[in-house]
Amino acid sequence: MTDPSYFRYLPPVHEVASAVEEEGGGPETPKRMQIIRKALEEIRTTIADGSFQPADRQEAMQKTMERYQQLVDMPDRGLQRVINAAGTVLHTNLGRAPLSEKAASKVYETAIGYSSLEFDLGSGERGSRLAYLNERAASFCGTEAAMVVNNNAAAVYMVLKALSKHKETVVSRGELVEIGGSFRVSTIMEESGAILREVGTTNKTRYSDYASAVHEETAMVMKVHTSNFAVVGFTETTDTGELQKLKEAYPHLIIYDDLGSGSLYPFQHDGIGDEPVVRESAARADIISFSGDKLLGGPQAGIIAGKKVLIDQLKQHPLARVLRLDKMSIAALESAFDEHENETYPPAVSMITSPQSALMDLAQQRRRDDFQTLTLEPASGVSKVGGGTMPLVELPTGLLRLEKAGWSEASCAAFLRSCSPPLVVRLQDSACWLDMRTISEEEWGFVNKHLEKLDNA
Repeated sequence: MTDPSYFRYLPPVHEVASAVEEEGGGPETPKRMQIIRKALEEIRTTIADGSFQPADRQEAMQKTMERYQQLVDMPDRGLQRVINAAGTVLHTNLGRAPLSEKAASKVYETAIGYSSLEFDLGSGERGSRLAYLNERAASFCGTEAAMVVNNNAAAVYMVLKALSKHKETVVSRGELVEIGGSFRVSTIMEESGAILREVGTTNKTRYSDYASAVHEETAMVMKVHTSNFAVVGFTETTDTGELQKLKEAYPHLIIYDDLGSGSLYPFQHDGIGDEPVVRESAARADIISFSGDKLLGGPQAGIIAGKKVLIDQLKQHPLARVLRLDKMSIAALESAFDEHENETYPPAVSMITSPQSALMDLAQQRRRDDFQTLTLEPASGVSKVGGGTMPLVELPTGLLRLEKAGWSEASCAAFLRSCSPPLVVRLQDSACWLDMRTISEEEWGFVNKHLEKLDNA
């Protein structure tokens, strides 16, 4: 248990503020006072967990001033680059799929100047913002037509709003999922004006359940890919191919498959999960939708593909303008499609498919024995795909176990997050872990500098 007497050495806020001013910090500002309070709170935490035991008030002040300066040197708290050493490839909190350098360069070129966003260079007249991108999406999906919106939640909402407003949409109870940020499929349906008709049970929904629910006024049968959880054991589902038989009696019925993550790459061929490729799913449904920033490996986007008559209705809907992509997302998605077409693949695909043997070799190469207070030990472990994708899949990986003498793992992790760019590690089994899968070759220069800084702290 921490000796509470150590806390008496902590300097008050006004004393730290005076010391900062004396060292040339200039007059007091609200932002500076906020940083001072944060520095003191963090020093208090290190005392509480036993990683810092000041001998006197002077040592506590010195440590506080050092932490204050580290916080001042950090980039602003707004959006900034971080290094993902946690091993979750599509890390939602860290921005999901990273773009390749080529894709980022195209975004940069598009952003710093003018572009042919809605200008036809051949005719010299106004062009269509999304015509080329929509054509490419349809080609990859193997469908008659496609359109792209700003995310998949928007895609789901638009499909329901435009094609099933005030009409029944049949959904299995086991597929009424909650996606990120507490958004539920049932809520999106309610907001769209579609009338939800639940069928089946949580673990079993048969073809007969759908058949008994569909009637002349039913507009749509919707399948929702349960990408962020899995029901195992005594289960039964009905695929969209079988649901097409319902159209023999009700030809107007729309079979809609919300794929969620969506994949252009056949991960199954590498023995990774059972995610179907988009083209296979599209062949069994009238219309599908999926994300651009998950397994596709591109920017945030929602891709809708299917029969031309349905896509045309969506393109003519007022929401088409509300939900349209900006020029930088268009540039990034075009590059992601290029990479799939050329089989060079976006970084997320490469990370997910990296074999453990190569990652273990990398962990051995990155091991260092020259630290004074740190230990870095290679170990095997597992990574996660993340982003609500393939929740049961564990990717065997190579790790580095990081420990610092006298420090808790939480203190080490907090220190590394304070570096520039911040390094985010995995906390597990009373240690910090660096997963080789999600650290790029170009980032290791930063990682080594951060570790050296931690060693000397």
